[in-house]
Amino acid sequence: MSPVSGSFSSDAKTESDNKSISINITENVNASEITNLISSFPKFSNPALNEETSNLKYTLQNYLYAIESGNKAGKNKTIRNLEKSYKKIQKLRKNLKKDEDEVLNRYLVRLKTNVTVIEDSINGKK
Repeated sequence: MSPVSGSFSSDAKTESDNKSISINITENVNASEITNLISSFPKFSNPALNEETSNLKYTLQNYLYAIESGNKAGKNKTIRNLEKSYKKIQKLRKNLKKDEDEVLNRYLVRLKTNVTVIEDSINGKK
């Protein structure tokens, strides 16, 4: 998964887009990984980046809550907000030191991978 791409789900649409969310988020390994990443996200030397990573973490929490409650509209809204925040972080990371950029990249790849797996499982993709 490239952290450069702005989308958190596979490009193909499925017929299940109109169905309700049918995933048990409390038993989902990917959701647990997202929760762990939220709690361990590092601070960076760039204050604007730290503010945007806080927004990203808040949106990720809302994403997990929306899935858990079966709120498809809320989930879709948080996906759009995740993509916006992710793109802002991509712009802000240009000014980071190499070691900070590498740490950020690892976190972003792991977050994006886990969200994509959850989205694909919701949409019935394997």
